[in-house]
Amino acid sequence: MSKLPSCPQCKSEYTYEDRDLFVCPECANEWEASVEGSEEITQGLKVNDANGNALNDGDTVSVIKDLKVKGSSSVVKVGTKVKNIRLVEGDHNIDCKIDGIGAMKLKSEFVKKV
Repeated sequence: MSKLPSCPQCKSEYTYEDRDLFVCPECANEWEASVEGSEEITQGLKVNDANGNALNDGDTVSVIKDLKVKGSSSVVKVGTKVKNIRLVEGDHNIDCKIDGIGAMKLKSEFVKKV
């Protein structure tokens, strides 16, 4: 687990990450993630799509294969566009929300960047 930077205003160590900002719950200070040597935290995750293109948070991707939804009879069809993805660590390295299905985790090997 990576260490988040302390708040530059009140020096609190209880900061958390919210998209591309760090937030201090004690003084409500918000600052950009690229400030104060946080580059190693935000750049550590490198994810590529099925074609080898680098994916970033907020990208739009398209599904390249019919995917069965575990625990449901639903299927995510080929060509389904997924907007505003979020990259996470793990086997399923994309968090997203698909219209008509809801929140899901996808493997990057089944998507291509649009």
